[in-house]
Amino acid sequence: MDDEKPVLEQTTDAMSSAAEATKEAAKTAVKKVRKAAKRVAKKVTPKKKAAKKSKTAKKAKKAGKKSSAKKSAKKSAKKAAKKKKKAKKSKR
Repeated sequence: MDDEKPVLEQTTDAMSSAAEATKEAAKTAVKKVRKAAKRVAKKVTPKKKAAKKSKTAKKAKKAGKKSSAKKSAKKSAKKAAKKKKKAKKSKR
């Protein structure tokens, strides 16, 4: 402590600086809590919507897979038919 300042002034300065530091710490804590709450809210809310979307997306994917499987089966059948025709022609 300073000898030049009176004791009362020194204590009031110390108290006010402590109060200011506490106030700043509280502000930063509140900011951190708000950020954390926003992160949690973002993580929690989209999951419900995504779960609904994922069911329809899965159905669409399955439908796409089925149609692609059907297409590939048709293509392989056409290729087999062409090979048979070529084999018959080559035998002549």
